[in-house]
Amino acid sequence: MPNPTRRDVLTGTLSAATVAMSIPVAVFAEAKEPEVTATEDLMREHGVLRRTLLVYSELSGKIRQSPASIDAAALHKAAQLFRTFGEDYHEKMLEEEHIFPIVRKMKGEAAAYPDILVAQHRRGREITDYMLAVTSGPGIASNHADSLARVIDGFVRMYQNHAAREDTIVFPAWKTNFSDKQLDELSDQFEDIEHKMFGADGFEDAEKTIGKIEQAFGLADLAQFTAPPPPKP
Repeated sequence: MPNPTRRDVLTGTLSAATVAMSIPVAVFAEAKEPEVTATEDLMREHGVLRRTLLVYSELSGKIRQSPASIDAAALHKAAQLFRTFGEDYHEKMLEEEHIFPIVRKMKGEAAAYPDILVAQHRRGREITDYMLAVTSGPGIASNHADSLARVIDGFVRMYQNHAAREDTIVFPAWKTNFSDKQLDELSDQFEDIEHKMFGADGFEDAEKTIGKIEQAFGLADLAQFTAPPPPKP
């Protein structure tokens, strides 16, 4: 087969460009932003909440040692984020309304979890109430330091186990009750709930908020958490 001439190459390039120009812009936009599935939506929301828990965990020891050094306003914003995005939206509007009622009726291991998870949701809200109260002033009072640190430690421990069971047991079990088409419809329904509560960019705004909180506490650089090398055996 003869080698293509420069004219052949240019003709092919122009033809490809012409085809590309004839494709509606919406097609490219759709390709860049694939639809988020219902289970992916639940798990990425857990990602925002886990990042909040990581902030809490990093601050616990510092609160014990030097409560005056803690940016109370930034910690208050973290608790507000967990309240609005985690407790009021993710837990109440999605899990307690749409996930747990179905899983309760199932057979097997997953059915035992919803009642425990709801009880932990209630306890979490009590803890968030406390955190919002003790971080509402210009600083964290020294007489609150030890109790706040202990409350944070318990909260983090509870939710690490809580979210891990949801991601690996509860959400996968729930998903088996639906066809792919039904899951697509649920994804749209979850998105509608998110938009009604937060506007068009609920998750994106929550992710930006936790990013700013991480920056306020010097926790934004992921590289700083790289584990040191192990000792030689």
